[in-house]
Amino acid sequence: MTRATTVRAVLAAAVLLVSVFITLTMSPRLGLDLQGGTRMVLQAKDSDTAKADRESTEHTLEVLRRRIDSLGVTEPTLTRSGEDRIIVELPDVQDPRKAAEVIGKTAQLSFHAVQRPGTPDEPKPGDKDAQDGKKPGDKDAQDGKKPGDKSTQDGKKSDGGLTLPDEQGRPLALGPSRLSGAGVKDATAAFDGQQGAGWTVSLDFHKKAGRDWTELTGEAACHPAQDDRRRVAIVLDERIISSPQVSPSVGCGVGLPSGSTQITGSFSADEARELALLIKGGALPLPVEIVEQRTVGPTLGAAAIDASARAALIGAAATALFITIVYRLFGALAAAALAAYGLISYAALVGLGVTLTLPGLAGFVLAIGMAVDANVLVFERAREEHAQHPGRTLRSSLTAGFRNAWSAVADSNVTTLIAAGLLFFLGSGPVKGFGVTLAIGVIASMFSALVIARALTEIAARFRFVNDYRGVNGIATPGRVRTWLSRRDPRPMRSPRRWLLVSTALVAVAVLGIVVRGVNLGVEFTGGRLVEYSTSKPVDVERARTVLADAGFGDAEVTTAGAGDLSVRTGKIDNDQEHALRSALAAEGGETTKVRDELIGPSLGDELRRNALIALGIAVLVQLAYLAVRFRWTFAVGSVVALVHDVIILVGAFAWLGRTVDGIFLAALLTVIGYSVNDSVVVFDRVRELWAKARRVPVATIADRAILQTVPRTVNTGMGALFILVALAVLGGDSLADFALALLIGICVGTYSSVLTAVPAALVLERSSKAPPPARKRSPGRKSGTGRARRDPLDNGARV
Repeated sequence: MTRATTVRAVLAAAVLLVSVFITLTMSPRLGLDLQGGTRMVLQAKDSDTAKADRESTEHTLEVLRRRIDSLGVTEPTLTRSGEDRIIVELPDVQDPRKAAEVIGKTAQLSFHAVQRPGTPDEPKPGDKDAQDGKKPGDKDAQDGKKPGDKSTQDGKKSDGGLTLPDEQGRPLALGPSRLSGAGVKDATAAFDGQQGAGWTVSLDFHKKAGRDWTELTGEAACHPAQDDRRRVAIVLDERIISSPQVSPSVGCGVGLPSGSTQITGSFSADEARELALLIKGGALPLPVEIVEQRTVGPTLGAAAIDASARAALIGAAATALFITIVYRLFGALAAAALAAYGLISYAALVGLGVTLTLPGLAGFVLAIGMAVDANVLVFERAREEHAQHPGRTLRSSLTAGFRNAWSAVADSNVTTLIAAGLLFFLGSGPVKGFGVTLAIGVIASMFSALVIARALTEIAARFRFVNDYRGVNGIATPGRVRTWLSRRDPRPMRSPRRWLLVSTALVAVAVLGIVVRGVNLGVEFTGGRLVEYSTSKPVDVERARTVLADAGFGDAEVTTAGAGDLSVRTGKIDNDQEHALRSALAAEGGETTKVRDELIGPSLGDELRRNALIALGIAVLVQLAYLAVRFRWTFAVGSVVALVHDVIILVGAFAWLGRTVDGIFLAALLTVIGYSVNDSVVVFDRVRELWAKARRVPVATIADRAILQTVPRTVNTGMGALFILVALAVLGGDSLADFALALLIGICVGTYSSVLTAVPAALVLERSSKAPPPARKRSPGRKSGTGRARRDPLDNGARV
């Protein structure tokens, strides 16, 4: 065994051991669409006193975190996204009405005069008649004014207001708000050792708020010491967080200046810091709007995991069986490497703490089928090498196969990584998880093919039994597809314009579908609400429409979903309206359970739709730039023409079928782009190689040879992916059906276009190109400056 093979084997064993350890000791992080719960995206808005920037959004997030903690939600997650958005994830929360109510209130800090000790008869927070400072039954008292009292401005002289418990639980009757938290400039906790006051909280106000504070404390100072009326109540979200007495040294009507205000008491360090944080946190009240809300029932997430697991096992088993039949022993070893790939990529997802979402799970399953691509490329090149040089040993043919397939493997994986990167940076929510999973899958598949599979096949090639029996190893025989093509010897590129006409006709049919049927954009791109319900009694769709129309939801679109479930799509409705909608269905269908709920605000819908178009545009430009650098510009343009052809046909197919185009479809579309370019790269890489060796041969003849040589790889790779996708489409359930269907259509169209659209387009462009044929690369077996060939390291030099 050579040193290189030993290094690969040791590296593979080390990575596998680490992967096993991570798999056995760590658990995956499941997204809310798999474990069930509610996810909200909040948009912070500018207020009159504060701008929705990074700092103020962070303050709002901390206030919201305290509010959500008070709900008792298990392990809630709050993170800032961008400058002015907050993502809230609430596991196991199926009815988000209470959470939305708590979250939707703007963080409000206010300062009040204490009018007297409270009594049980006075209004409490949450009383209907206590809104805006009204007394019970007092219709004319607005903003704390007495009925008919016109001279009272802003309720400053009114004794109306709320009764709230102070820090010790004693009720205090408060006057109206005299200044808000927006006027607080700063609040700091400090230890006063000189005067023995211990931990204190210092307040500083903005200019106008400072005058209001001085006036408020000056009025409080007119009452005797220890009188409750000498106190000032600091209220955050209808809770008194502090109610200090004005110092006896402050004179009546004089008040405290802004910069010298200190709240003293028997504070601990933590209590003083918390009070300062509460006061300062409320100083930047930002209104927040729920622009996205998704709720997934726990049964849907569990069903998706089970369905994806079954699809992965059956699809992977079918793929492994297929490559074993095609490539015999080496195919079986590649199947073992495929199993190692699954273990490594799963361990990478868990070890890196990647949140596994439903699209991400689908990406993990899909990557299993795509992972065989590199093995197929290598084995087909090894077959060609063995056929061209019958005298070579099996190990030499295998080494040449890995060496010659490297450029195609690298280029095709880079194009897929580009698609994954676009999904991560421009996708939303769970679609980002698909991008991460796809990228990890690409890297893991390259490791499994170029390290694990290579080490296994090189070790197997050392045995005499494997070398002597051609039908065992799978490399010494050319394969049925290659044999059939060699016997028929077709010339598909005799008339490239004919294939371009066929592609143009397919595009025209797709465009006709887009124009006639229209594209059914999902709620993610249009805004609105989509809710899926499960009822205990069957409800006919027409009956459900009638029931909802009678309940005031005449614009609701009702369709079937899954096994008897109902899918209701409406405009933007709040959680109370959704509850009323569910109650109307429950009256007809019995117990009604919410299976899935998606709410997208119109502004976010516009943004997601715009980002989708930007993602497609960037995908085309980036792929064009990369291919133009790696290949001739004619090859790059041909690949992009095929890419655009695939996108239009896939969108047109969904238009004709009436399927929804949403974020999951976008993930599938960008994956198809990567796959299409992947196939084109393999063909053009072979064209470049053959053309460099025979520069005087017409490029059309070269293209025919390249196509015939790469068709076995294209067919075998496509079959590997199709097994997985069919399993996902059949077993993956409704959540993954459209995703699998889009990829099935895209891969079939992409396989066709990479050969019969990209190559003809490049040949037509080559007729007007003046660029010379590609130069032949210097053989790695030749030393610079000499004509002597370097001996193959596996060749001992003996000759007969």
